[in-house]
This record gives sequence, structure tokens and C-alpha cells, in this order.
Amino acid sequence: MTSSGAQVKPSDEKVPEEVKAAGFEISGDELGTIVEGHDVKKLKSHGGVDGIAEKLSTSTSKGLSSDPDSLSKRQDIYGINKFAESEAKSFWVFVWEALQDMTLMILGVCAFVSLIVGIATEGWPKGAHDGLGIVASILLVVFVTATSDYRQSLQFKDLDKEKKKISVQVTRDGCRQKMSIYELLAGDIVHLSIGDQVPADGLFLSGFSVLIDESSLTGESEPVMVNSEYPFLLSGTKVQDGSCKMLVTTVGMRTQWGKLMATLSEGGDDETPLQVKLNGVATVIGKIGLFFAVVTFAVLVQGLVSRKLQEGRIWSWNGDDALEMLEFFAVAVTIVVVAVPEGLPLAVTLSLAFAMKKMMNDKALVRHLAACETMGSATTICSDKTGTLTTNHMTVVKTCICMNTNEVSNNKASDLCSELSDSSMKLLLQSIFNNTGGEVVVNKHGKREILGTPTETAILEFGLSLGGDFQAEKQECNVVKVEPFNSTKKKMSLVVELPGGGLRAHCKGASEIILASCDKVLNSAGEVVLLNEESSNHLKATIDQFANEALRTLCLAYKELDNGFSSEDPIPDSGYTCIGIVGIKDPVRPGVKESVAVCRSAGITVRMVTGDNINTAKAIARECGILTDDGIAIEGPEFREKSEEELLKLIPKIQVMARSSPLDKHTLVKHLRNTFGEVVAVTGDGTNDAPALHEADIGLAMGIAGTEVAKESADVIILDDNFSTIVTVAKWGRSVYINIQKFVQFQLTVNVVALIVNFTSACVTGSAPLTAVQLLWVNMIMDTLGALALATEPPNDDLMKRLPVGRKGNFISNVMWRNILGQSLYQFMVIWFLQSRGKSIFSLDGPNSDLVLNTLIFNTFVFCQVNID
Repeated sequence: MTSSGAQVKPSDEKVPEEVKAAGFEISGDELGTIVEGHDVKKLKSHGGVDGIAEKLSTSTSKGLSSDPDSLSKRQDIYGINKFAESEAKSFWVFVWEALQDMTLMILGVCAFVSLIVGIATEGWPKGAHDGLGIVASILLVVFVTATSDYRQSLQFKDLDKEKKKISVQVTRDGCRQKMSIYELLAGDIVHLSIGDQVPADGLFLSGFSVLIDESSLTGESEPVMVNSEYPFLLSGTKVQDGSCKMLVTTVGMRTQWGKLMATLSEGGDDETPLQVKLNGVATVIGKIGLFFAVVTFAVLVQGLVSRKLQEGRIWSWNGDDALEMLEFFAVAVTIVVVAVPEGLPLAVTLSLAFAMKKMMNDKALVRHLAACETMGSATTICSDKTGTLTTNHMTVVKTCICMNTNEVSNNKASDLCSELSDSSMKLLLQSIFNNTGGEVVVNKHGKREILGTPTETAILEFGLSLGGDFQAEKQECNVVKVEPFNSTKKKMSLVVELPGGGLRAHCKGASEIILASCDKVLNSAGEVVLLNEESSNHLKATIDQFANEALRTLCLAYKELDNGFSSEDPIPDSGYTCIGIVGIKDPVRPGVKESVAVCRSAGITVRMVTGDNINTAKAIARECGILTDDGIAIEGPEFREKSEEELLKLIPKIQVMARSSPLDKHTLVKHLRNTFGEVVAVTGDGTNDAPALHEADIGLAMGIAGTEVAKESADVIILDDNFSTIVTVAKWGRSVYINIQKFVQFQLTVNVVALIVNFTSACVTGSAPLTAVQLLWVNMIMDTLGALALATEPPNDDLMKRLPVGRKGNFISNVMWRNILGQSLYQFMVIWFLQSRGKSIFSLDGPNSDLVLNTLIFNTFVFCQVNID
């Protein structure tokens, strides 16, 4: 950062004594000012990035020392990389919130008046029975509701911690290792690549083609180029392209992101679609209940007035009459309480929270509540191949180097070495060890470890098996320019300066794409010859042969460049010499074929969308049971050329899309949702998958292979990257839906019967058979215990033997209405029979009323458990 021009005035910062005493020469506030303020001048005054590293007592190559005392001092001076969290609400706050319910407040007033009038007229304790009964019922409802909400808040807090578990690659003690972002300290050296989230404020050390998306902080959609001239990296931003090493300068609440978080209070999840729908149902039923309550109150008061008229006491009112009027009012209010199915939202929340917790045990982290229920309606799953349907444990098993095909194993690596000329071997190892996003390091236990994606790891392992030395190859060449791999270009390229002078470009990627950029090839003698039709056909046949054996193929090529090439110039796309092709084995995950079969029996169509060769994709798809005789496999470029009319006929039959770009994936998802009305779940792991994940009804990001950008765009994170886990999520989604249906049936049945019994009795006899206390008991059973019992039933395999509800399915089906009305009639007949044993059909004095209540609740509960089709 120090220029050769004008002299830069050294920093005049007065370093605090405690900072000096800890062995550092720059304060946390000064570091924050430099990075957050993008102050290039002040950075130069401290000696640039190297000067900052020196003042932070760290090494840009070896990183920090793991000495506990040293780390503790650093932590005391510069802080830890954690953000202040809002204090969790206590249980009593939830109790207070539950008490704010308007109907409960009205009942509380009724209870108070009932106590005053009752004690005044009948004395203590007889006169307090009804009032205390109402108070006890209110408290029971409040405490059960508060307990449920409190437990749910704790559960969401735990899930939120899981969401924030992010690891990064860090160099400490000269060893590159994976570490939680919360363990980062000022002075750490962090390695960033495409899709990573910047974990703290820091400065660019080295890297290539780094584009940073700062929209989360600035709102600007244009990415920012970060390099040695503009080295500022801010916490919370995302790496859109390239890779780099970063020096951490500011952590935690001192970062710009931390200061922003301090001004925000984190809100909970929005209501899910099902909760919104059921809130609407609750409102309608509540209005019906209010109508019945008003009519019931009017009928009861009319009965009292008529009785007083007959007795000639119409102008004579006493405490007993007031108490009776109060009882009428309490009954009317309680009818509203019973009629309003407040338990519906509670049941949905309980069911979703229960499902979220259980899905966490099944390796699925739900980021948005709505995804639980939506997944139950899914009709299509668009799945990646690598790592989702396959194990993502890759090894090179076949090669075609210098036009010679070989099988690769530990004992045959030496055979391959003996077949290749020295110059060919040199070119191959130079390509493998330089043109890579991976790294071979020595871990803290002194053992060799390969870091990088499974594909990179497989190729590096192959290079090491040939006797190559990663560090030696890297040090021999000076890297001039790198264009990292992305799923649009489907290749990675770099330019190196050779030890003896001259420049050479290496590229590797999708075999067809790299081969198309070649016009020469290395022959079996290691000589560069023209790529004629015969050689081209041989290589294409080799690619197809590897692909038909379900191998992932990559092509390696190189090109000699003129000395006039500049790092500002694009790396050429043509004129390459083909070194060879490698075939990488990625076995299908155990259980995937069975899971696909389960999806098919459940009416869910599974489609494979992959960037791989079409023959590889078809071979894997057949092995998984995805590609059937009547299905179509298509390549992305061909898909792009289709007209709208052709797509309408084609899309329903597509089972495999190979060589697809992120835009192809997005287009497919968009058509499935908007044109065909499908409920679509999409898996993704890369940054470029974010648009499709966002477009889908349910975005499923891979927890292991997925980038932070993909995870942030997803609704559910599949922690083990396994397709079988996706099927488990669908099963849980269906379970939530069915459980809520059971609860709705239970609630509506009890509502209808309770309303009919009280209303009919009030009209016929002038009195309500079920008292306020009894109705509150019914309400408590329905809204809390019923929700706990019916909404938390785990899924069973039979759920995946029925067709999905889809986008347009009715939540309360015709079958449910038939059950509700049939059960209501049955309950009413039971009550009629039980009451006929007393002195009046609608007079439930004594033990009969309790018997009716118990019969009503028990029969309805059992009925709902077994009668959802």
C-alpha cells in the first residue's frame, strides 16, 4: 500500500497504555476508523496492510499463535466476534401477555362482580364458588398458554443458534484449519472464496478477481472490486466472485455490521400461510359465536323477565336477580370464548415448532416456519446431483492422458507415471497443482490434509498419487491472473509466469466446453499435435464412455501466451492444447433409490438438474430411479432454445436437465410454479443457485457443500446434504398438515355442539345447561390440551402413500365437513339421551352436566384421531 510517490506522514495516533502493555501498537478504535471509513490515507500512515499486521503482532503467512495467554490478551483489547443479543423474555412476561386477551379480561370482570354479589347474598364460602371457579379457569388457561409460548420461544432461540453456526478457513500457527466465526480475533488470517460471507471487518492481503456484494450494508446492488488498492472488507457482505486472504482487524460489536445489529431488534417469524388462513376461519367462527351469545343472553334475560312478570315482581329486583343476570352475561361471554377457536393459531405454532425441533434431529434446519407446512404440499422436487443424490466423496478412477486411457488405483499410479514423458508429467502436475481452488496443507497434528471442494480434492489426491509436490509446484510458478470456477462458465482458468520466463494459461472444467476450446492435443509421445477429426472423435468417445459409467468428467488443457499478456487482459477462450481427461467416481448415496420411489408413490415428481455431462446425468438418474422410459433428459443449451409453446409440451416430461446454468434452473422452476401450478422444492449449494432457491416455494440449501449465500436464500438447510433427508422434510410437512386438520375437526365439532346445546336449551327452557365455569373448562381442553395432543403427533409412513394437497387443495375438505357435521349430530344425540334420564331434556343439573362434558370431549377427541382420510 505504500506508494513510491510522495512520502506518507506516519500515524500520529496516541496508543493507549493498556494496548502497549498487551504488546500491540494500534487501538481497536483506530482500526475501526480505517476500515469502516475506507480511509486509504490513514491506512498508508500505518504502513499499509503489512504495517497493520505488524502492529497487531500477527504474521500474514502463519497467522496468529494459538498460545492461550496471547489469545486472551488479544481478546481483552480488541473484543470477541459476537454480537449483543436481545435479552430473552421471562416466563412472567408471557403470563402478562396471555392476560391481555380481551375475552379473558371480560371474564375477569365477571368473576370479580360474581364474587362481590355472591358473598354479599350467600356469604363465604358458598357465595364465592362461581367467581373462584371462573378465576381458577382463567388462571389455568393463562398459565398453559404462557408455558406453551415460553417453551416455543426457547426452542426458537436454540434453532436460531443453529442457523448462526458458520465456519471459515483460518490460518493459525502456519496451519490452515476450519474454525467457527465466533472464535475469530483481530489479527487472524481468513481465507474467503465465492459464496462466503465476510465474518468480520478486515483488509485484503492477497487474492484474485474479488467482487464483494455490499448490498446488505449499503443497499447498492453493484458489486465492489476489492484488491490491494482498495483493500476494505466489511462484516456481513458476501463474496460474489474470486478468492482471497483477509487480515481481520475489527470483530463483534465494533464492526459496521455489529453497530447496525445493535440498532435493530430481531423480530420473530411472520405468520405462515396456514396460520393466516386459520386466523380467517377463527374470525368468521368468532362472529357466529358472538351472534349466538347475544341471542342466548337476550333469550335468558327474556326468560327471567317473563318469570318475574308471571310472579308479579317485575319492579322488584334483588341481589339474587343481579347474580342471575351476571350468570347470564358470563354464559354469553363464555359462549364467545368457546366459539372463538383461539387454539387454531396455537395448534399451528405448536405443530410447526414441534416439527422444527424433530426435523433438526433428522438433519434438517428450518429457517422459515412456513416451509414446514409448504413442504407437505410439494408436488415437484428439483434436485442437484452432486452431493445430494451422490455421496460427494470423489476419487479419480479413470484417465485419458496423452490420448491413452488408464484405470487409476493406488498400485497403478506408478504404471501411469512410467507411460508419460517427463514433459507431459510436468505439464499435468503444473495444471493440477496451480489451477485449483484447493490446497494441500499440514494440519496441527502434523498430517497432510487436502482442503477444497470434493472435486478439487479428488484431482489433488490424483496429483499426489503421481508423486507430485504441491508446495514445490506452487512456489515454482508465479500466478499472474486467476478466473475462479463458476457455474456459468463451467471452467476455471489461470495464467502463470514460468521459472525460465514466458507465460502459460491453464484451464480445466466441463469436458465438452474445454475440448471445444482446444485445437491441439498431447499425443502418446508427449508431443503437441493438431487435434484432427480422428483425435477429436476419440476424446469425445472417451468422454461418453466415462459418462455412461456414471463418472464425472473434467478436461485439462494449457496454452502458451505471448509476453505481452497483462493481468488486465481476459484469459483466452481458444487455442488450447488438451492434456487429458479425468473420470471422477461419485457413488450414489445409499437409500436414494428407495427415497425416490417413496416420492413417486406420494405423487411427488423428482427432477435432476445438474451441470454435469448428459450421459453422466442419465446414468446416475437411472440408477436413482429418476429417469423412466417415458421421461426426457435434456441439456441446458437445448432447453434455452425452446419456444414457449414447445416448453408447455416439454416441461411436464423433463426428468433430467444436464449442463444447466443457474438461469435454466430458474426458468424451469418459474414455469413449473406459474404455468403448471406445481408446488416446487429446489435444492442448491452454490451462490448462483440463489435465484432458483428464492423463486421456489421451498428452497433447500446444502449444509455441507452449500455457500452462505445459498443458505441465506433457502427456507430449509439440509445438514447432511442427503436426498433422503428431503423426503423426511416432506413427510414432516404432511404430518403438520394432517395434525392441524385433526385439530380443526376437533375444535369445530365441539364448537357446534356446545353452541347448539346452550342456545337450544336457552330457547326451550330459559336457562343454559352449561355454566360459565364448565364452558371455560371445555375451552381450556380444546385450546391447549387438545392442541398439545393432536398437533404434536409424529409422522408415519402411510403419509407418503397419499397424493399431495398441492397449491389449490382445500384445507377443510368435503370429507372433513361430513365428519364434523356427522360427529356433531352424534354428540347431540348422546347428550339428548343422557339428559332424557333427568327431569328435563335441557336441564343438566347435578352430575349429568359433567358426564355430558366428558362424553362430548372424549368422543370428539377419539373420533378426530381416527377419522382424517
